[in-house]
Amino acid sequence: AAQVEELSTREMEILELLAEGHSNKQIASRLSLTEGTVRWHLWHVYNKLHVRSRTEAVLKFQSARTA
Repeated sequence: AAQVEELSTREMEILELLAEGHSNKQIASRLSLTEGTVRWHLWHVYNKLHVRSRTEAVLKFQSARTA
């Protein structure tokens, strides 16, 4: 849970959309970002949460929100 608290507001928005099953392209479109910016944010999310994949990031995010 502490790791999730380190995420920025934008990183949380991206993770929420990721958890809903959206692709990087869809997330970029919804948030008026480029796909490269979405990937950049996800790279930071992976590092902050100490995960290696979208699935791991979403699972850790959802686990922290329900704790």
